[in-house]
Amino acid sequence: MGATILDGKATLAAIKTELTARVQALAEHGVRPGLGTVLVGDDPGSTWYVNAKHKDCAEIGVASIRRDLPAGTSQAQVEAVVAELNADEACTAFLVQQPTGLDEFAILSAVDPVKDVDGLHPTNLGSLVLGRPAPLPCTPTGIIELLRRYDVPIAGADVVVVGRGLTVGRPLGLMLSRRSENATVTLCHTGTTDLAAHVRRADIVVAAAGSPSLITADMVKPGAAVLDAGVSRVDGKIAGDVAPDVVDVAGYLSPNPGGVGPMTRAMLLSNVVEAAERQLAARS
Repeated sequence: MGATILDGKATLAAIKTELTARVQALAEHGVRPGLGTVLVGDDPGSTWYVNAKHKDCAEIGVASIRRDLPAGTSQAQVEAVVAELNADEACTAFLVQQPTGLDEFAILSAVDPVKDVDGLHPTNLGSLVLGRPAPLPCTPTGIIELLRRYDVPIAGADVVVVGRGLTVGRPLGLMLSRRSENATVTLCHTGTTDLAAHVRRADIVVAAAGSPSLITADMVKPGAAVLDAGVSRVDGKIAGDVAPDVVDVAGYLSPNPGGVGPMTRAMLLSNVVEAAERQLAARS
């Protein structure tokens, strides 16, 4: 029969509809969420991604605040723009698009944690470890949301996450093992001995190692959910971590592109709206 496709594009569209209603409710209280972006240089991939974020914002009624800086902008100049957005009341949440070619940890640390739309500020990641409320990383949140919307069982599931990166693998392992998810998580990577043996036991596999076709059909338990969050390039095209033949074995499969990527965008929008809702609640 083949796998049920976990359609991130369709889910993004549904979430946009839901968020539009929430933005309209905020407008009734005189609040309009605003997303800020800081883009350094003219990298085509970064430019496309920032443009997509602002297009999404326009579709749901969120204001756009762009700061596009030329290549060669100094560390101090970028941090000055960060300070400006921290102080701008119209900017509900913002991000500095990576890569910048600068000290990105210092730039990220300069962002007001409350306005950290990516959920990657050291304070917010620390809150995740401690189980405290804080903005959450967009890609892991999107993966969990996609599983939930397709009724893939998470509680009690054996999950293998392949990839130990800061934006996906490490935070996803923490999130899936929370009481609200109750999965049992094994965090693997490209240095794991006998990776295939770990993956074959999994009810849910999340591939986020950036290694093309790392996960093959013979590694997947029949009926498992497989989510492809890998990003690399082969012959100039985006390539995921999951081989095409996995569709014949998996019970659920997220395409790449069109699966996890749109969900990352959806959760970024959600983080902006939630930040505005928290601001309104604090004023009440």
